[in-house]
Amino acid sequence: MDENYLVSEEGCNKSMKAITSDTFFDGRLQVRQFRNGYRFSIDAVILADHIRPRPGETVLDLGAGCGIISLILAYRYTESTVIGVEIQPELANLARVNACTNGMQTRIRILCEDMKGLDPARLPGPVDWVVTNPPYRKTESGRLNPHPQRAVARHEIKVALPDIIAAARRVLRTGGKFVTVYTAERMTEVLYQMQSSGIEPKFCRMIHSGATTNAKLVLIEGLKGGHPGMVVAPPLVIYRENGDYTAEIEMMFRP
Repeated sequence: MDENYLVSEEGCNKSMKAITSDTFFDGRLQVRQFRNGYRFSIDAVILADHIRPRPGETVLDLGAGCGIISLILAYRYTESTVIGVEIQPELANLARVNACTNGMQTRIRILCEDMKGLDPARLPGPVDWVVTNPPYRKTESGRLNPHPQRAVARHEIKVALPDIIAAARRVLRTGGKFVTVYTAERMTEVLYQMQSSGIEPKFCRMIHSGATTNAKLVLIEGLKGGHPGMVVAPPLVIYRENGDYTAEIEMMFRP
C-alpha cells in the first residue's frame, strides 16, 4: 500500500508550528489547526452531518484540510473507511496527526496530492461517497487572502469546480453519492457541472445565516448514474435572532 495512505509515527510526532488544539463532541475529538492558517468552518460540520455511510462503505474527502470531516465521520461510523485528499503538504500532515491523535489512523487515510491527477487505481476501489468543501471563489473574484493556506482554500488557485466534479466522477462507483456545500450564487454552475459529468443532482437544501436573510450557501447531493428528479428540502437556518445556533445546528455538534 502507498505510504501516503498511512499515518506514520514520524507524522504523528513531527514538530508542528503555531497550532491550536481544540475539542469537538464534548471533548471526545481533539482537533489541531494552524493558528494563522486555514481553519474549518460550519460548512464542514453541515457536510459531515449529511453523510450517512453504511457499514463497509468508503468515503472520499476531497480537499480534506485538517481532516475535520474525516474525523467526524470516522467517529460516528466506526465500520466505514475515510480517505482524505489534500494538496497542501502542511495540511495533509496535520490531518494525519489529527487521525493519529484520535486513534483513527487505521480508518482514516490521507493522500497528499492534486485531485486533478487522482487515479482510481490508487484507491482500494470505486468509493461510495465523495464529500467536498471546495473553494467558492474564482481567482479573479474578490481579494485574495495574504495567507497561502487560506487563499488556496477560498479561491480556485489549485483546483476549480470542474476539476473537483471530474475527480468525483472518476472515483465514484455507479450509484455512489457526491455531496458538497457551495456558494448559493454559483448554484446553477455546480448543478450544470454535475449533470454534464453524469452525476445527477438528487437533493438540494438552501443554507441561511438567519431566518430572514438570503441564502449564502447550498447543500447539494448527487447520484452517479442517477435518473432526473431532485428533492428540494426545507431551508437550513444557522443562527437564531440572538446569535446562538439553532437547535438543528446544535445537534450537529453533539456526538
